Amino acid sequence: MAQNRPPASDALYERIETLIAEGVFKDGERLDEVRLAGDFGVSRTPLREALRLLSSTGLVELIPNRGAFVRQPSFTRLVEMFEVMAEVEAWCARLAAGRITKAQVLLLRQTASACEAALQVQDYHRYYAENAAFHNMIYEASGNGFLAEEARNLQRRLKPFRRAQLSFGDRLSQSMSEHREILTALEAGNVSCAETVMREHIRVQSSTYEEYRLSMTERSAS
Repeated sequence: MAQNRPPASDALYERIETLIAEGVFKDGERLDEVRLAGDFGVSRTPLREALRLLSSTGLVELIPNRGAFVRQPSFTRLVEMFEVMAEVEAWCARLAAGRITKAQVLLLRQTASACEAALQVQDYHRYYAENAAFHNMIYEASGNGFLAEEARNLQRRLKPFRRAQLSFGDRLSQSMSEHREILTALEAGNVSCAETVMREHIRVQSSTYEEYRLSMTERSAS
């Protein structure tokens, strides 16, 4: 993200996208700037910047003279996005298995260890941050700058949904188990295994997220 943007807008961006992914803000709901500014204890300037950023990812639609409205992707749309993400990441893993350097393997191990540490304390926010770093290293190790750029763009679009599903059931430990398999395949230079494991690692997240959303809906209704 741009370095000259106020830190407050970045924090608001993350808070609002998380609330949308968690289903707190419903699809089509108008986001009242005055109320949100009061709830978050900020001025409307960083809030408007955050809403503008959210509109660039499709989570918010800014309608002139009407305001900002939530645009929660349908389950079908999310499945489509995860399907594309799965293929892009599988391609990254496939290339990385044949191109990763010893130095990159060491860095990947360190990041995997950081994920393990987050798992031990069941901190899914911290785990997601380390998880994102883990995946970014694989994009880099693919040796294809354009592919890495596209992977990061998709990662950004799906971030709130990938993060939210980590809090559901035993998904955190399952994700870590998948990371271990991916790391093993990359260390061994096993191209087909790295590709297959990475693809499934991403594809399962859409169904896990849907289970998460259903559980949240049931909880709010009870």
